[in-house]
Amino acid sequence: MNFYNKKYKLKVSKEIDEIADSVLLSGREVGRIEVPFNKNLLNVFWFAILLAMIFLFGRTVFLAVAKGDYYRAVAKENRLRVSYIKAPRGKIFDRSGNALVYNIPSLDLIVDEFSPEALEKIKKIFPNRYEELLLNLKSKNKEDNFVLLLKNINQKEAMLAMESYEKLPGVQVTKTAIRDYSDSLIFSNVIGYEGKIKKEELAENPDYLITDSIGKRGLEKYYEKDLRGTPGKINVEVDSMGHVARELGVINPESGSDLVLNIDSQLQKKIFDSLTGVLEKENLKAGAAVALDPRSGAVLAMVSVPSFDNNLFAKGISNEDYANILNNENKPMFNRAIAGEYAPGSTLKPVMASAALTEGVISPSTQIESKGGISVGNWFFGDWKAHGFTDVKKALAVSSDVFFYSVGGGYGSIRGMGVDKIKKYANLFGYGEMSGIDLPGEANGFLPTEKWKEETFNEKWYIGNTYHASIGQGYITATPLQIANSVSVVANGGTLYRPRLVSQIQKLDKTIYNKSEVIRSGFINADILKTVREGMRMTVTEGTAQMLKTLPVAVAGKTGTAQFGNEKKAHGWFVSFAPYENPEIVMVVLVEGQEESGFNAVPVTNEVYNWYFSR
Repeated sequence: MNFYNKKYKLKVSKEIDEIADSVLLSGREVGRIEVPFNKNLLNVFWFAILLAMIFLFGRTVFLAVAKGDYYRAVAKENRLRVSYIKAPRGKIFDRSGNALVYNIPSLDLIVDEFSPEALEKIKKIFPNRYEELLLNLKSKNKEDNFVLLLKNINQKEAMLAMESYEKLPGVQVTKTAIRDYSDSLIFSNVIGYEGKIKKEELAENPDYLITDSIGKRGLEKYYEKDLRGTPGKINVEVDSMGHVARELGVINPESGSDLVLNIDSQLQKKIFDSLTGVLEKENLKAGAAVALDPRSGAVLAMVSVPSFDNNLFAKGISNEDYANILNNENKPMFNRAIAGEYAPGSTLKPVMASAALTEGVISPSTQIESKGGISVGNWFFGDWKAHGFTDVKKALAVSSDVFFYSVGGGYGSIRGMGVDKIKKYANLFGYGEMSGIDLPGEANGFLPTEKWKEETFNEKWYIGNTYHASIGQGYITATPLQIANSVSVVANGGTLYRPRLVSQIQKLDKTIYNKSEVIRSGFINADILKTVREGMRMTVTEGTAQMLKTLPVAVAGKTGTAQFGNEKKAHGWFVSFAPYENPEIVMVVLVEGQEESGFNAVPVTNEVYNWYFSR
């Protein structure tokens, strides 16, 4: 018999509770209570339990047998991890072995697993870089093993992070290196810089990690695969909290290859200083210069002003500094030497002289009179002064526009070559196409045709268009590098080389030499080029660049002025080679936006050559 009392309480149905309460209140003894019993409900209950057990047993078998290999691999992945050791990036030297780019030891903060709690702790350690940290953390994809949280942290920050290590699972301080660029303003447009890899770059370089850096501009970008090296690996075992328990093996990294340039760093600095000095004196903003060895195409110097400090990028540039560079109207990150497309002006005339002599339009003794310009119908095409009768040599020396109008478009008894022949020869000398220099971002320049003008402007080609093209104006554009390369052909007797900045790639076990590469040669007779060289020498002895007569060596050259815009401004050019008898350097200097009567490129050349041949 079952009774209710104060010590025990049975959970039964509401009906039983009411009977028990009634008995207790009345004090009567209850002999036996009959409880209704539902056998069907009990059967359902036991059946449900049986189904649950069958399901759990089946799931266990499935996970252990069918998916066993998968989960064992996952467990192993959780237990074994790979940490990567960044390879030292290759260094960059000038032709004399002077280092232009160093690697400085640095520390990075990286993460593989991250929690909100850890974020709050890190915020206290790096309060001034919290925004940067959040941006980097947002870049993490699910498939990324590690994310670079902060680059180039200092020793104090690293110590604080390491002291908090137990509370920051997944966060690590790793040894790395950052680039240190010597004379950064002087070389930045050539060397470029390296920086944190972006997601779109990662898609193109699947063997990189999201924590890696990559060359962004200049030589750093062009020779990325040589400079990068091969990362090392550390296999480690981690505990359940993600902390390293022990190392299981190390594969050491392999350093990247070093680059040895053709650049003469002292010449580069001298050109930069001289050009910058003239720009400041004349209150001008921009210019460029290129120096080549005409015997090989080696780039001895390449300057673009204004410039930028690539060390800012190496150390992690601030938003403010980056905005200042990007918003600068003078475009300091624009390499004018290879990407600036300008009207070449009279620097095209050595090419025009070579073409006219080759085509038989003139002979070396042909005389053409300049009375200060020529008239065609209602149009007048002026010369910068009346030169009288000039042959091709004197025309180069005094830069007679009338002479070259005549040989280009025809006038009087001179039939002229026409725009198609002008384009043909300009192409042969390297105009209108990229040279293939080992730098990214080179421009093509442009050489017009009659068909192009009709399709572009729905207007036919006029004789005036040919006249303008004949003196390097109108629609023709070229880069400073193209102009220097074209004059190298004149200086060396008829060979167009592909310009090269890098002379050697020094790997761990061998050295690869960047040998001279000929684009084309023999397309102009040597005697014709001799005549053109003599005319360019006369530019210095009795023409527009007599300032250079007192230099230690004989110099030949060609001045140029190219108008642009509607403000009566012009780009000033001077292209030259020296020594005249056996040229070893060709140099072009460009000064942007000077007055039409300005004379600024020649003084830069004079100062540089005086230093170069006297040192």
